[in-house]
Amino acid sequence: MNKNIILSYFLLVALVGAISCKKEKYSFGELKAPSGLTLTTSIVGADATNPNGNGTGNVIVTATATDILSYNIDFGDGKGSQAVPSGAINYKYTNPGTNDYTITVNAIGKGGATSTISKKIKVFVAFEIPAAIIQALTNGSSKTWITDKAAVGHFGVGPANGFTPSFYAAPPNTREACAYDDEITFSKDALNRISMSVDNKGQSFSIGAASAFYGMSGGDNCYGFSTGGTKMLTFMDATSGSTGAVSTQVQFTVPGNGIINFGTGGTTYEILSASATSLHLRNIGADGNSWYQKLKVK
Repeated sequence: MNKNIILSYFLLVALVGAISCKKEKYSFGELKAPSGLTLTTSIVGADATNPNGNGTGNVIVTATATDILSYNIDFGDGKGSQAVPSGAINYKYTNPGTNDYTITVNAIGKGGATSTISKKIKVFVAFEIPAAIIQALTNGSSKTWITDKAAVGHFGVGPANGFTPSFYAAPPNTREACAYDDEITFSKDALNRISMSVDNKGQSFSIGAASAFYGMSGGDNCYGFSTGGTKMLTFMDATSGSTGAVSTQVQFTVPGNGIINFGTGGTTYEILSASATSLHLRNIGADGNSWYQKLKVK
């Protein structure tokens, strides 16, 4: 074989090998993090009276930046981050009560470069009152209740760990007159929140153990109380350890002195039962006992 042909052959093989071993280069484009990242929040219904919102849990979150492709937002409630391409979202928190949350925004720019910003907020979420209880208390708008003085146990008392008036259950029509003329009105608003007003005709009954709690002195008696006008109630799961056999397992707190029908020194009431015509409540009094009252529709 001609030497020139052999040399040309080996040069060709070497050239092909060199070409095949050459690494291909890839480009991801320019890496450029977003700039001017801002984060604003507006808690729906927040005002001087309700600084943490109206209880719906809705918060308007808005992130802005330049050189932006998208946003990932973690709302701080343990549900992970969410892609929000526009940077604006109306987010609903669902954990009942007043809680702190840290909102973190990752703004994504060219080549995947990111910028981050965080903000802490405090949001109030109202307990979602069962529809049956809303209907029973308010009839969908407003309903007025009075003492069911003809029922056995319309006044009652028992041990703190019990759910019946085993110490004392008042026979019909046996209590003081001031305990029988009160009118208690429950009302529902557009957000399904329930408020209460009490017309006690100038006096309410109090057990002696609680008279000091109300700024009075003396034993079981009628006292001149101000019931404090219309009060927004705070509902929650009952904390008594009750079961569904003896209770709705829902309780509410009354602001101020807490009086509904008669005073025990307690401000939180568990709803044992509620129907269209009757309401049975339990609370823990200043004496450490459980107190009971029965109401009926006026």
